[in-house]
Amino acid sequence: MTEMTKQGRFKLVIATGNKNKIREIQDKFSGIGGLDPIPLSDFPDPPEVVEDGDTFLENALKKAAAIAAHTGLPAMADDSGLVVDALNGRPGVLSARYGGASADDTAKNRMILEEMRGVPADKRTARFVCVIAVTFPGGRSFYAEGTCEGVITEAMKGAHGFGYDPIFFLPGRGKTMAELPLEEKNRISHRAKALEAMRDILMKL
Repeated sequence: MTEMTKQGRFKLVIATGNKNKIREIQDKFSGIGGLDPIPLSDFPDPPEVVEDGDTFLENALKKAAAIAAHTGLPAMADDSGLVVDALNGRPGVLSARYGGASADDTAKNRMILEEMRGVPADKRTARFVCVIAVTFPGGRSFYAEGTCEGVITEAMKGAHGFGYDPIFFLPGRGKTMAELPLEEKNRISHRAKALEAMRDILMKL
């Protein structure tokens, strides 16, 4: 396989099985002519990548490199999570696995809320962080980072989004991330900012 199709489109494997992330990425990149994002599900038996890095960047680069090697195509991977100041940065790189493999999004949110019980409003600051990496076969890599500042609520609110969105309040909008429609979230989220930066990099390529 080659990086370019016969029609001159640039093929890029989205190295995730998370349908919500794929939808966000496809929505953000929909306006780029010549880019052909391919879901990882199009490739048989992708490797299981252990996200054991100490930083979001280490994990994103590791995943992108593994999928690029497996598919023979450029691959884009991200690592993202919630960083809570009052919890010394937790859950951080462990955001997806916080509470154990059996914990769903609701359980993770409840765990954070319980750990934040009694923390005053001015100490509930937090941010979403996303690092996106693109690695080409052979090892050449690029990365971009995005952050979104907010505060942790005292209860879950909102039915949109996924992950920690229901407990992440955006003071400037007076809503949690889970109360925003996808179109609005995709303009201001940490992943949106990282994707915009990566989009600029890919357009130059």
